[in-house]
Amino acid sequence: MSASYEAEWFARFGDETGVPSDVPEVPWLRQVLLRRTHRRYADRPVAEPLLRLLLAAAFSASSKSDFQQASVIRVEERARRDRLAALVPDMPWIGNAPVFLVFCGDARRLERLGELRCHKADNSKLEGFFNATVDTALLLQTFILAAEAAGLGCCPISVIRNHPDAVTEILDLPNKVFPVAGLCVGYPAAAGHISMRLPLEVTLHNDRYDDSRFDEAVAAYDVRRDARYSIPREQQRLPEIFGYASPYGWSEDKARQATRPEGQDFPAYLRARGFTME
Repeated sequence: MSASYEAEWFARFGDETGVPSDVPEVPWLRQVLLRRTHRRYADRPVAEPLLRLLLAAAFSASSKSDFQQASVIRVEERARRDRLAALVPDMPWIGNAPVFLVFCGDARRLERLGELRCHKADNSKLEGFFNATVDTALLLQTFILAAEAAGLGCCPISVIRNHPDAVTEILDLPNKVFPVAGLCVGYPAAAGHISMRLPLEVTLHNDRYDDSRFDEAVAAYDVRRDARYSIPREQQRLPEIFGYASPYGWSEDKARQATRPEGQDFPAYLRARGFTME
């Protein structure tokens, strides 16, 4: 049976250009197109068997060479959760969510295997870090999709990487195990916001990389996104440096945000934790 995805496509991209036609009805695809972040949760616990099942599904994600270089820390102890939440006081959902997980790259595990089997392995190079990071990102996204399919809502917390030493101390992370992102999990108390994405003409390339139409495509995207949600003047970033702009769209907002990159301490943190990054 063929299906139409115009409504979901419009919700995600803000237009109906290029909507696939004569495609099968797959309810899960509709759900993914409409997925959103949730930061407010109902006062309802997540059942332990369900959480374990979701984690099992997440750990079924693809893994580089079957090395399985990712770990998850479930933060249940109130004192530890409060200390993590205190690192980012403008995100109270870190402390309030029914479940809080920290997804970690685990380059230590491969070296432990080498010790176990008497085959010395050095997993401190850039490749080891990169592989562990990708494994963890796949694990994180798979968990989110599985959780949403079960009626839960999630909110990734990448900002914990701005406090790597504190997170490491709170969670007792050993060398070569590093935080990638936290994740709030619970039953949504309200519908979240669907974040409009760039069109495929910007993000999909055929045969070769080609951004020759980047400027016009982003300009059109700014207009579509602003029509749905216009960023208030008081939320414009760094007006003391760049002034106030009108219109002020997504591209201006992200360009300004990128002038203040996060994670400045992370390279030094990784080297101090055993990565040579060669």
